[in-house]
Amino acid sequence: MRKIVVGAFMSLDGIMQAPGGPEEDPIGGFKFGGWAAPYFDQTMTEAVGEMFARPFDLLLGRKTWDIFAAHWPYVDADDPIGPLFDRINKYVATRNPELKLGWQNSHSLGTDAVAAVRKLKAGDGPDLLTQGSTDFLKTLLTNDLVDELNISIFPLVLGKGKCLFGDAAMPSKLKLVSSKVSGTGVTINKYVRDGDIVTGSFEFETPTDAELERRRKLT
Repeated sequence: MRKIVVGAFMSLDGIMQAPGGPEEDPIGGFKFGGWAAPYFDQTMTEAVGEMFARPFDLLLGRKTWDIFAAHWPYVDADDPIGPLFDRINKYVATRNPELKLGWQNSHSLGTDAVAAVRKLKAGDGPDLLTQGSTDFLKTLLTNDLVDELNISIFPLVLGKGKCLFGDAAMPSKLKLVSSKVSGTGVTINKYVRDGDIVTGSFEFETPTDAELERRRKLT
């Protein structure tokens, strides 16, 4: 069985939109495209390299595929990422059955992307790695398909934009398996699934009259 691994750059307030450049995704009037670039240092570069060091196929939303297809095939041959992205499989979620995926080794997930992802996940092959793809990520999280999250949290608040988690994300407990901080203050975290959410309580064993009244008012 293959794992689905999320790779995401995120602001403190959970926004993922357009980390790479001003024209990457200005949808909704987003004004801060390129917010991640000033924070890249050697630690960040090494973290990205580690994520791409193990075998993987890409699992992308259509808009992120568009961004990648307009960039990575055109970088220099000695670029560490472009040739790698060219040769691996790229599975794309799209609502347009007529979309032509001209970038080599690109494959549409078809009319039922969730079913297609489940089939890929159940088969043999390398991990399925997401990049960007905020809308598609919400679908994966809602359907409880994510096994690992690699989230780099940048020390800034963007205020509005496309967020990683939506209201429909499947509740789950995660285990932090590694964490480090770049010289620019980015926390680079890896989480894996860790079962169901466990709750506890700091309340008195016997609630006070004031607490009982508070609960009554809530209903």
